Amino acid sequence: MSYVTSNQPEGTPTWIDLAVSEPDQARAFYRAMFGWDYRLVRTSTGDQSICLLRDQPVAAFRHTSTPGGGASRWRMYFATEDCDDASRRVAASGGTVLEPPVEMLDLGRVAVAEDPTGATFGLWQGRALVGAEVVNEPGSLVRNDLLTPDPEPARVFYADVFGYTLDRNEDLPGADFTFLRRPDGYEIGGIFGSPGAAPAWATLFEVADTDIAVKNAVAAGGTAAAPEDSPYGRTAVLTDPAGTEFSVITRP
Repeated sequence: MSYVTSNQPEGTPTWIDLAVSEPDQARAFYRAMFGWDYRLVRTSTGDQSICLLRDQPVAAFRHTSTPGGGASRWRMYFATEDCDDASRRVAASGGTVLEPPVEMLDLGRVAVAEDPTGATFGLWQGRALVGAEVVNEPGSLVRNDLLTPDPEPARVFYADVFGYTLDRNEDLPGADFTFLRRPDGYEIGGIFGSPGAAPAWATLFEVADTDIAVKNAVAAGGTAAAPEDSPYGRTAVLTDPAGTEFSVITRP
């Protein structure tokens, strides 16, 4: 199990949240999937349900009156030491700041942006909440990768903003897949060139058994594709009752 007790290094995926128009439905589904409990917080941008694994924050639901749709995605936030400075780097590198930096109670300072290919992401300057405090174990976030039909501008953009180095993934020779590494060499995710895909950061959760997770998702009102084996583990793409797509993996 992996606990996070301080702010992650610049450019590390550190937090995820999801806009939900039916919070009770979302809480029931993800509790069935991951065993999450919840704590309600009221912020200047609206109510949120903080998702808890063993009483530690792992994600959040942003309550909204706008019904979701099939294109809904979990939003991923990169850690940053200075949300305002990171927002300026985003704009200078060809991205768009959709929501300028704002204080979220004492939890942190946050912003929302879009990369040049159209994928949305957030920036998180942690304070009382450093981000997900449990990662890389069943019921928690394990990875984020960018899917985009136009990978080269994305590679240039994220390298400019966060100082990543780029390495081709030789494990999947038939895929246009580039690893993103922090300046210290740590791999934070990757970029998939995927013709026809809607640009988006995909969210991958770890589970103890992918086949059981598929059955649980369907029983809780979601849908699931058939599990597949990859060099990294057994995966499946799931969709929650509101139409939000995400993936799960059981690692070797």
